[in-house]
Amino acid sequence: MTSLKQVARAEIDRHAGELVRLSERLHANPETAWEEYRAAAAVPELLDRAGFAMTSSYLGLETAFLASAGSGPTRIALCAEYDALPGLGHACGHNLIAASSIGAALGLAAIADDAGLTVEVYGTPAEEGGGGKIELLDRGAFTGADLAMMVHPAPVDVAEARPFAVSHSKISYTGRSAHAAAYPEAGINAADAFTVAQVAIGLLRQQLPSSARVHGVVTKAGDAPNAIPEHASGRWYVRAETLAELAALEPRVLRAFEAGALATGCDLEIEPESKPYAEFRADETALAAYRANARELGREFAPAGAAAKMNRASTDMGNVSQVVPAIHPYIGIGSLPATNHQREFAAFCVGGTAERALLDGAVALAWTGADRAAERREAGS
Repeated sequence: MTSLKQVARAEIDRHAGELVRLSERLHANPETAWEEYRAAAAVPELLDRAGFAMTSSYLGLETAFLASAGSGPTRIALCAEYDALPGLGHACGHNLIAASSIGAALGLAAIADDAGLTVEVYGTPAEEGGGGKIELLDRGAFTGADLAMMVHPAPVDVAEARPFAVSHSKISYTGRSAHAAAYPEAGINAADAFTVAQVAIGLLRQQLPSSARVHGVVTKAGDAPNAIPEHASGRWYVRAETLAELAALEPRVLRAFEAGALATGCDLEIEPESKPYAEFRADETALAAYRANARELGREFAPAGAAAKMNRASTDMGNVSQVVPAIHPYIGIGSLPATNHQREFAAFCVGGTAERALLDGAVALAWTGADRAAERREAGS
């Protein structure tokens, strides 16, 4: 096994420059959920050249792909995320996620015959609120995988993902416009409906579990100051420890939006942006293997505390973990005090420290995949 791991690492090292350039290319050309057309073409290029079997527009999703190599009994699924944040670019480091998964796949493909592996790379669009992995799951992806993995950049290294379950909703109010000075009594103010709803949510927080999170943005609240706003819209997230807790909590939050409609006379439309993201169920054996492999590379895991809280961020990888064994470790890029979803964090997602995290992540994932193959062989012997 040690010799196979050395072969995998050598293959990743051989492609290091190309993996870094891929990461930089994605970082310089951010694309948001379901719009990742350039990324979906660029990310699998290295795999295509390495002889992976390629499927673009996978399962009918235009910006998803599947690439596979090997024919062994142990199936390792690597997830490549590449969507960016609206207005913030790659402030969550998905450029590094994609490159690390591609690197890990190249390393595992180099040992697939000897280790008994089938290597699958899933290009998974729309993690930032669109639920791309959930769409893929619903269409049959990941079925039968022995282990699904990815590594996510964060300020510091944290092995175990403990994300919140989350729902994403688009909220729309429709009222009636009128001249704000001459005929205000003829208007129905959609912006006021949001004000009422947000006050209600603020009051509700006193009665919510301490782990709950409710937050959102108003994306439109009128067009001119002298016209009563006829339309107002926003995007809102509700988070809880588990899907079961979320199912009990979310109706209470939605009633706050109903209160806004009732108080103002507006019509209300609530549209889910995706199915809810689930909490994460980590495969403990694979998690232990990842920890050992990362430490072998000189990585140090941070103690619990503020710097390590990125592992609570919601992800549609949680839904994958409910179906197949999975891990979702976080790898540090030395960004503190900058943290995910800040412009300053995006700046740390390229450069020397990011490049080391990219390559360490690729190697640690590849070695963990090799460990899973060894476990399967031992169990079958």
